Amino acid sequence: MIAQRRVGVGEPLVLLHALGTDRHMWDPVIDRLAAERDVIALDMPGFGASPTIAELARRGLAASERPASPADLAGVDHARLAALAAGGAVSPADLAAAIHSHLVALGLDRPHVAGNSLGGWVALELALAGRARSVTAIAPAGLWAQPLSPKRSAARRLARALRPALPALLKSGRGRRIALGGTIAHPERIPYAAALALVRAYADAPGFDAANAGMRAGRFTGLAEIDVPLTLAWPEHDRLVARPSTVPAVAREFRLRGCGHMPTWDDPEQVARVLLAGSALAPCDIELAAEQDRDAR
Repeated sequence: MIAQRRVGVGEPLVLLHALGTDRHMWDPVIDRLAAERDVIALDMPGFGASPTIAELARRGLAASERPASPADLAGVDHARLAALAAGGAVSPADLAAAIHSHLVALGLDRPHVAGNSLGGWVALELALAGRARSVTAIAPAGLWAQPLSPKRSAARRLARALRPALPALLKSGRGRRIALGGTIAHPERIPYAAALALVRAYADAPGFDAANAGMRAGRFTGLAEIDVPLTLAWPEHDRLVARPSTVPAVAREFRLRGCGHMPTWDDPEQVARVLLAGSALAPCDIELAAEQDRDAR
């Protein structure tokens, strides 16, 4: 079962986290969203408290032999399930299939979906497959010109090596800048306990290597084919993902001022406004959208 936090009222809005984090990256914005949305923040498979894709695939293979049993990766063919069960690379489309199965089990038909980084790519996959009512992608991975070369994360290896020292390291502002400055513009704004949990989640995620390999091996080419409301947000100080040179004219674009690649701690109010605007089918927040769209282009 995919782990989640669900809170709030209104239209369902699913939140998908960045690579190496978990649903708690959304903690700074959830209360702001919950007054207007039924918020479902998920741990993607292999992160946080959720089982890995390999575990879900093994369950899917078992379910295929018992047709009355629900499948964790419904719609994924037997050959792909077998490859995933063996522990191979996990693509964003694989993650999207697992998340869709979970949402179906919750009785959610085409909710609004938003994600950051890898989660943004997974959100785009859900939208492309017709499984989202709207999609908001913050610094989405996958819009690069060519697949990336295979590469293990040196930063993650360092985080794992330093795990025993993390409590002491993260107590200082300098330590937080060293540990988190590559993805967050203002690490000093993160409470100590949240910073510690964030780095531990990054170090410990059992699905990191498989998801990183799958992410780097591909690219998302279906942006122009998405036929639901599409919102893209680009953090001003992102060191990891750049806005592509070509974006469909129908996309609403926002610039997240003063924010890094993972912006929820940098400016939760600004991020919440973008998420509410992206998941609003009525023309609210149009002034914000128009102003920031001009700045982003």
